[in-house]
Amino acid sequence: MGQRRPAKRRRLSRTPSLLLSFSPFSRFLLFAHSSSVPKSGSPDPSPSSKSTVDGIADPKPPKAIKRMESSEDEEEKQEKIEMVQADFEFFDPKPGDFNGVKLLLQSYLDKKPWDLSGFVDLILEQTTVGTIVKSASQDGEEEGDDDGGDDDESLFAVISALNLGRYAGHGCIKELKRFLLEVCSDESTKTKLKLLLEQQASDVGLLVSQRFVNCPYQLVPPLYDALFDEVSWATEDELFCFLKPTQELRDSFRLKYYMLLTRILENKNVNQRKAKQSQDYEEPFIYIKAEDEIFRELSLLSFTFRLHAEQLISHELKNYREMGLVMVVKADDISKFREKLKSLLAKS
Repeated sequence: MGQRRPAKRRRLSRTPSLLLSFSPFSRFLLFAHSSSVPKSGSPDPSPSSKSTVDGIADPKPPKAIKRMESSEDEEEKQEKIEMVQADFEFFDPKPGDFNGVKLLLQSYLDKKPWDLSGFVDLILEQTTVGTIVKSASQDGEEEGDDDGGDDDESLFAVISALNLGRYAGHGCIKELKRFLLEVCSDESTKTKLKLLLEQQASDVGLLVSQRFVNCPYQLVPPLYDALFDEVSWATEDELFCFLKPTQELRDSFRLKYYMLLTRILENKNVNQRKAKQSQDYEEPFIYIKAEDEIFRELSLLSFTFRLHAEQLISHELKNYREMGLVMVVKADDISKFREKLKSLLAKS
C-alpha cells in the first residue's frame, strides 16, 4: 500500500508565518497590471506588458513610479514602510487561478507570441501535481472552502511539472519546444536538447516555477518539497484512486529529467578576464532566484540566451543584463538539490 498524499491545506502548518516589509510603492509594483490581464479565452496580452516577477520590474514604469526616484521621495517611501504579519497558504491549482498565474507567466517565452492561455490551462488542469501560493486572508477567519478564493492579488507563486511527452500534442508545448531550439545557439547543445524534446520527451518534466519578488524565500524549500513529493506520489495508485489511473498516467510522472526555463543577470564584461584582477571585480552572474544556482551546478545541460524584452535594471546593476537560462537536471539529482536548498536557506 503506497503512502497517501495529504491534502494541501494539511501542509499549511509547515508554511512559515513571516514578518515582511511592504509599502504602497512595492505593492503597486507587484500588482499594477493585475486588473489588465484578460480572462480565460481572451486574447493574450502583449508580452512587453509585465509586472514585477522574480525581481525584475515593469520595463515601462508609469510616471508615479519614476517620480519616486528622487532622493526626497525615496526618504518619504522609506518612512511609509511598515512591518506586517503575513501568512501564506499552499493550494492545489484550480481554474479560478487563471488570471493570477497568467500574470506571473506573461514573459515566460520573452516577447514571443504564443498560446500562453493554453499553457496556463495545462498547469491548472493538473491538480495532482502543482501548487499555488497565496497570502492568507487578513481578517483571521477561515475561508468557507478549500479553493483559496479567486483573488488574483493574493497569488504569489506557482510551481508545477508538465511531462513534455504527455502534452506533446498541445499547441503551446509545440511552440515552447520550437522557442527553446531557436534560442539555443550552440549546435552541440542543440543536438542534445532536440533529443530531449523529441525522442525522450516522455522522460522530461518541464519544471515551471515563478513567483513575485517579495514572496518570502522561506517558502521556497517547502514549495519544492511539495512538488517533488507529489511527483513521487503520482506514480502510486492511491493518488489517483478517484481517477481510475492507467499505467500510462502513472508512467507520465516517472520522470528522468527536469527542464527549467528561467532568468539570470549576466555581467556585460563576463568574458573580460582582466576584471578578475581589479578591485572592482563583480560577480559574472547574479541569480534572480537563488535556487537556480543550485540547479545550474547540478545540470547536465545548460545555456543562456539574449532576451528582447526591455527590462528596468537598477543603477547598482547597470553592468548587468538579463538573460534567459535553460537547464536540464537529472531526476536522480533532485535529492541533492533539496539538501542544498535547505542548507542555503540555513546559511542566509
